[in-house]
Amino acid sequence: MISMAYDLANISMTALMRPAFDACIALTRLDERIARSPVGQGFIERSQFTDACASLWIDGELVHLEDLVLHDHTRDIRTPTHELTIARDVMRTRRRIAGQSPDWALSADGIRSLRKTSEIGSGGGDEATTAGVIRAAVAIEAEGEGDDGDDVKNLPGIDYAAIDAILARSDAAIEAAKKPGRAPADPLVYDLDWDEDARLEEWRGVLRQAENLPAMLQAIVALDAWNELSVLQHAPWLGRLFAASILRKAGITTGAHLAAINTGLKTIPVDRRRHRDRETRLLAMAHGLIAAAELGLKEYDRLSLARTMFERKLDGRRTSSKLPELIELVMAKPLVSAGMVAKTLDVTPQAARRIVLELGLREMTGRGRFRAWGVM
Repeated sequence: MISMAYDLANISMTALMRPAFDACIALTRLDERIARSPVGQGFIERSQFTDACASLWIDGELVHLEDLVLHDHTRDIRTPTHELTIARDVMRTRRRIAGQSPDWALSADGIRSLRKTSEIGSGGGDEATTAGVIRAAVAIEAEGEGDDGDDVKNLPGIDYAAIDAILARSDAAIEAAKKPGRAPADPLVYDLDWDEDARLEEWRGVLRQAENLPAMLQAIVALDAWNELSVLQHAPWLGRLFAASILRKAGITTGAHLAAINTGLKTIPVDRRRHRDRETRLLAMAHGLIAAAELGLKEYDRLSLARTMFERKLDGRRTSSKLPELIELVMAKPLVSAGMVAKTLDVTPQAARRIVLELGLREMTGRGRFRAWGVM
């Protein structure tokens, strides 16, 4: 059982009203710019990655943006860490929520589905990590990009027997997950006295109590309650996505734009975010939402300026030039590799690298093989 219920009656909303109002205005302004801008989709795609990395940072782990982008495209240069796997799950969960209707994430079916996703991501790190390495090795060998002339014979060999064993274990785990009822928890991983169902029901009760509050205050209270009740043992990040879903459901953010709450909270000192005094914590979260909007506006301006600078390089180019297509690709993705450019523009990898140099992109990975470029 939960030792202490989360009581809304003792919260003074007076001090929260102004920062919550400011956060609402800033996020609405950002959302309006994204919806009407040619760099809007590129901004949203980048925010998926940056917010996932910030989520891990808040939970005390470090994941580099470049590693997450390469991992998402199965271009890992080393064995993915458990933290990188979780960051990928956070990012994919953000995409999944953004791809559904605004009220899906907070519905009974949405919470149930997302909760299962978090359990798989937290508990299956080793299998997911190994599977990611296999996908990367197979993709690399199939594509044979060889950005800097390394021979294919230098690639590590693939142990197909090990692959078969992993696939067999994965199939068994999937079949076990399909069976009715929850599998017994491992006492080495889970606290057996931790009643997640009761904690989740208590949190949903807080949502019902706060439903008459303005949406911004609902999101702030919901996030604080999630943290205080410690609903899920191994997925604290899911509560922050639920808070962003509250804002989307209320129309503060629209379409596929899910507020990058983690990016804003990252700027708030941890002693404020986890203060014993609840009002101090709530104010810290409100200021974190304001910071998320301000950082988003700065990123939007940066992308808009970058697009303008790239388009100036089109002056005097032939109509058959591939540069316009490359600009669209670069603005849509945080990083692009020679293979991605070659596939999208239908050119050879050598021509792709030459076009990238013409556009003046920044090399982001510092690697000799499978390099990647971006505007950030």
